[in-house]
Amino acid sequence: MKIKPYNFALIGAAGYIAPRHMKAIKETGHILQAALDRSDSVGIMDSYFPDSSFFLETERFDRHLDKLRRIGENKIDYVSICSPNYLHDAHIRLALRNEAHAICEKPLVLNPWNVDALREIEKETEKNIYVILQLRHHPSILELKKTIDEGPADKVYNIDLTYITSRGKWYQISWKGDPEKSGGVATNIGVHFFDMLTWIFGDVEQSVVHQSDKHQAAGFLRLKKARVRWLLSLDYQLIPSTIKAAGQRTYRSITVEGKEMEFSGGFTDLHSLSYQKILAGEGFQAEEARKSIEIVHHIRNAKPVGISGDYHPFLNSK
Repeated sequence: MKIKPYNFALIGAAGYIAPRHMKAIKETGHILQAALDRSDSVGIMDSYFPDSSFFLETERFDRHLDKLRRIGENKIDYVSICSPNYLHDAHIRLALRNEAHAICEKPLVLNPWNVDALREIEKETEKNIYVILQLRHHPSILELKKTIDEGPADKVYNIDLTYITSRGKWYQISWKGDPEKSGGVATNIGVHFFDMLTWIFGDVEQSVVHQSDKHQAAGFLRLKKARVRWLLSLDYQLIPSTIKAAGQRTYRSITVEGKEMEFSGGFTDLHSLSYQKILAGEGFQAEEARKSIEIVHHIRNAKPVGISGDYHPFLNSK
């Protein structure tokens, strides 16, 4: 028997990440009924759902979802949220208010207490909030978790995490360059890495911030089973010369006990896999995002101590 497709709506259709969500909805056999963005640069929709309704104003989009719910025809089952970070909370509420489950990009919210409020609304509406934690589906990450889980229970691993994703001048002009809207560099480009680290190595026992500005953040995390030196940066100059020579502007590196983890590929289809898991009832819900949100909230509000103690080696190259 053929399963009836779910009806989706999407908020943030003009953003960088939205096409991955459109592709995931399409590949899992479901329908995008409506999309919202204040920008009308959404021609990408023609590649996936040209018949989807499109709205520039949240009020009209909300009204449309409410009408579909009341009519009962094409009622929205899931709302995918790809909007700027600071709007996630409000857009999740919009989804649940319209009796739809929410699928939200990282970070779920900017502050830990927002998780508590959203969980209350989950209970009230009996709808679920799912967060995209795509690194938990990455083959290399799954292999690492298996190794750690099966290894000595009392071993503490030494880890260096480096993520440099160079951005042009547009970045600081956009909402991403405003810490009030993005949460800053550590939140905007690093929250999923912190989620992955705590998922594998356990709870935070100590967090030190060595550097934090609009271009870069670096620090040290002591987890239950790991000592982590981390650096997250937008600075192209920090990218190793071999990566630059290959014409690339992004550098990812995770070393465990000095051994480089293969981490260069395998990202393309993680959103589709995330959707498959969510629709099968195996998605990651709001509470699972809490630890990473607590980490980036601390980083955002901590006073940097400077280059001292156990700091990331790339800080010496500044």
